Amino acid sequence: MMKHKEIALNKLRGMGDEVLEKILQEEVPSLKIPSRGTGNIIYNQDKRYFELGERKGTRSLGNVKQIKKMAQMMCVGNFCKELVNIQKTATMREMYYVSEGWDVGFDNQQESNNITEDIEVTLGVSRENLGLLPEEDGASVYGDITLRDDDVEFNAKKLGKSGYTIPPTIDDVEFVDSNVERIIAVETMGMYHRMVQEKAYDRFNTLIVGLKGQAARATRRFIRRASDELQVPVYICNDGDPWGFHIAMVIISGSAKLAHVNHDLATPDAKFLGVTASDIENYDLPTDKLKDIDVARLKELAADPRYKADFWQTEIKKMIKLGRKAEQQSFSKYGLEYIVDNYFPNKISAIEGKPIE
Repeated sequence: MMKHKEIALNKLRGMGDEVLEKILQEEVPSLKIPSRGTGNIIYNQDKRYFELGERKGTRSLGNVKQIKKMAQMMCVGNFCKELVNIQKTATMREMYYVSEGWDVGFDNQQESNNITEDIEVTLGVSRENLGLLPEEDGASVYGDITLRDDDVEFNAKKLGKSGYTIPPTIDDVEFVDSNVERIIAVETMGMYHRMVQEKAYDRFNTLIVGLKGQAARATRRFIRRASDELQVPVYICNDGDPWGFHIAMVIISGSAKLAHVNHDLATPDAKFLGVTASDIENYDLPTDKLKDIDVARLKELAADPRYKADFWQTEIKKMIKLGRKAEQQSFSKYGLEYIVDNYFPNKISAIEGKPIE
């Protein structure tokens, strides 16, 4: 079975060969590039995530307006080929500065990012497997899972209280063994550390993932791989507001912007534990008043096809009616341990249909 980097290298070579062959045949080089425009981003009801449609555009050296972009794609492709060949990586920012030495450099970072995405969608290979990494910090994982990175094997429960930091190159990490029964992803690192301190990893036999807000691509890829390879349910616990709902949904169904890689990032079977509007009522949680921007965002979510399920429609409407929102930490009203002692067992038991010790 070919590794991700081997596949990336073959596809990069293929793209270069396609252009070179047309030059040798004295034809105008061109490439077909899937459109990332909103008109070509489709929510697949069966797969339960956004994906790109069939629409493609042609980038050709025969069009004077496209010459620079075509040349930039070749330069980025060659840069990535060298990275993969020598088994090194570079951040997106580093590549931008490296491009200063190219004859067709970029005017700004966004232009560089756009060309990288063009290559991603054209080749069907993620930028991480092309050797290009973001600047973002990785999320943290704590629990009984054994991983192997290169020749080093380790358990995420034995790396200190901070746990394992998910690297951008998570596809290169092997899942060796695990004894967990479920995964709980939490929005804030405060909640992550609370769960570690209260030993939720042992009490619920769970893998804890601290998202650090909106989950990075590597975090979403880790969760998807863990769901598939460990064959355990995934639960998400975020703040009870439209932004927390959105963070959860990006994990579940992906984002429109990353429609070309959602098949590797989305975890459609993941379930949202809370904080829900029903939790606000049932647990009498401390709340803040919804702002106008919160209400507007909730109405946008209600119209989004990803939120068509009765659960989401009910919770969104109830939150608007309540006019209130609540944070994860609001359970601390009943004591620091309450969320681990009471809330999580209650919610997981209700979903799984069995008591959680």
